[in-house]
Amino acid sequence: MASVVEQAYENRINAMTVAERVARGAGMFQWAREMIGRQITAEHGEMSPERLKLLIALRQYASEPLICDLIRERLRHVSD
Repeated sequence: MASVVEQAYENRINAMTVAERVARGAGMFQWAREMIGRQITAEHGEMSPERLKLLIALRQYASEPLICDLIRERLRHVSD
């Protein structure tokens, strides 16, 4: 049985329009990218925005070997 909090969450999500759900999903995805970017910067220091973008993508798609190979190829051509 769902808790009161889970039920309230489900009710709020169900009340959203498709556009609101898409905007919420995009916002959550952006939040995740920013969090991963902060982690990478803390681990490796400052770098070019292009390198950071690709390293974020590498983490996000870590379970997709083909995508990771493509990202690594792009990383070879990006400056620090």
